[in-house]
Amino acid sequence: MTEESTGAGEPSRTLALLWGDQRTARRRKGPARSVTVERVVDAALMLADEQGLGAVTMRAVADRVGVSAMSLYTYVPGKPELLDLMVDTSYARMDREPWDDASWRARLTSVATANRTLLVAHPWLTEVAALSRPPLGPGVMAKYEHELAALDGTGLPDADTDAALTYLLGFVQSHCRSAHDAARVTTDSAMTDADWWAANQPLLARVLDPEAFPRAVRVGSAAGEAQGSAWSADHAWKFGLARTLDGLAALIDPPS
Repeated sequence: MTEESTGAGEPSRTLALLWGDQRTARRRKGPARSVTVERVVDAALMLADEQGLGAVTMRAVADRVGVSAMSLYTYVPGKPELLDLMVDTSYARMDREPWDDASWRARLTSVATANRTLLVAHPWLTEVAALSRPPLGPGVMAKYEHELAALDGTGLPDADTDAALTYLLGFVQSHCRSAHDAARVTTDSAMTDADWWAANQPLLARVLDPEAFPRAVRVGSAAGEAQGSAWSADHAWKFGLARTLDGLAALIDPPS
């Protein structure tokens, strides 16, 4: 399967669409358009949320908005540009309350939580939102500006401020991709983790020799008992976010 990501479209057309410059985005003669780019993007978002990113094809989106596949190309040049519009629109619709005087750690916790909420609601975003080539539209820029402000007062140089935010968002994206994959395994197998472990327990009891694998058996048993599974999304989130913030604390609040 071909990997898809943001930033793969023709830059000038993509930026024109993102910022609403329809004259540059597509010159078109003939009667007035029956739909809008926003409606096209909303249809694509609904398809991705309902059926996954694989369901988002130009033909499927065209069917949703009630135009022919060929007509759709007069609104959006192709799938790469559509993906950029989908990502930027998703970011634009995030809630952004002004930051108060909370600590930098509390503010970054809020940044991480907001991004996790977004990725849980739209798991397909973990498949396409490339950190290296984000769609530089109004949604991306508003999100970036807001999240950078969470680092105000930390004393970090500008380059380190950007790196700190990227580091935090990288953790969130990686975690959410793992959680999405785990949920998909449960759905595809029609079996919960608890059911899977229960079904395999007799075999595991025979092959997992505590003398041959003392650490694996001891630690694995303790983790499974504490988490209720070999892996818990909530436990991994709490532990990973805390360690990520601890790492940033070494820069922002270094020991004297």
